[in-house]
Amino acid sequence: MKTYNIGILGFGTVGSGVFDIFSKNADIIKEKNCLAVNVKRILDLRKFPGSPAENLITTNFDDIVSDNEISLVVEVLGGEQPAFDFCKQALAAKKSVVTSNKELVEKHGAELMKIAFENGVHFLFEASVAGGIPVIRCLNESFNSDSVIEISGILNGTTNYILTKMTKDGQSFEDALADAQSLGYAEQNPSADIEGTDACRKLAILLSIATGKDVDCRDINTKGIDAVTTSQIAKANEKDGVIKLVAKAKIEKDNVFAQVAPMFIGKESSLFKVDGALNAVSIRGSATGEITLIGMGAGKLPTASAIASDIIAALTRRPSAPFWCEQRQSVASFPAQYAERFSI
Repeated sequence: MKTYNIGILGFGTVGSGVFDIFSKNADIIKEKNCLAVNVKRILDLRKFPGSPAENLITTNFDDIVSDNEISLVVEVLGGEQPAFDFCKQALAAKKSVVTSNKELVEKHGAELMKIAFENGVHFLFEASVAGGIPVIRCLNESFNSDSVIEISGILNGTTNYILTKMTKDGQSFEDALADAQSLGYAEQNPSADIEGTDACRKLAILLSIATGKDVDCRDINTKGIDAVTTSQIAKANEKDGVIKLVAKAKIEKDNVFAQVAPMFIGKESSLFKVDGALNAVSIRGSATGEITLIGMGAGKLPTASAIASDIIAALTRRPSAPFWCEQRQSVASFPAQYAERFSI
């Protein structure tokens, strides 16, 4: 049985979750995959006295990228830099890279996948969209012989939690946000969530896979939930519906329409009962029909589990061609006849 050494960039919530999974589930991983994964080095500026990972910490990225015994790097630093430079260096050194960094994937995914392919390694990012839900694998593998014609989903657990509290408990937006922050669902600066940026980046990644071309999130019309009022919530309830922040896209031949906005969801929708911090993604193919995946879209262990799945895939499978190319895919706002049905 072969043992593979990996390095982790960042030992925060997700990075420590990855370490925990490979430490605590070592026997399960060996039994199911006939391999062992050893975390050899962890990059972080902080010290972790008393932690099982204490002696693995380094503040020097070169200790990881120059180590020939490390065959894969996990990037969970977040943000664009230095994550982008570190990933490029790791791929150029013929080390596969697994990440949960949606900003990195949305902005530089095509380039990084190209570098990975040229070096015979992987660049995988299942955890960048919807946490523990295997939506990228489903979209890339289950629809590889079908045309995707529609994607819709609740891609941000923070906003879904806030809207659920407003709907079921009658809380104001401000009180629901404070509640989400106290539980750790929302950051102290929650702008990326409540303004829709987070969901928009995730939709751009899914559309890039579906179209095979690079989708820029700046081309997607995006509106957050900060303007949703209790009166709108009550009005939706009177119509036997709810308001959710929905990322939605429709693909019609060469035309792609997309938006992220608070939308009225009726009882007939698969998204109607998706409450709290849950995420859900519905994908419709021309032959497959609709598939809906629901689960935890964030959190230490769900996200770390998705990363662990990518790590095992990268260590056991041959590298594939990039999921999308660097050619830009144009995106338009929904025509009026569609937008009217989604409005609140």
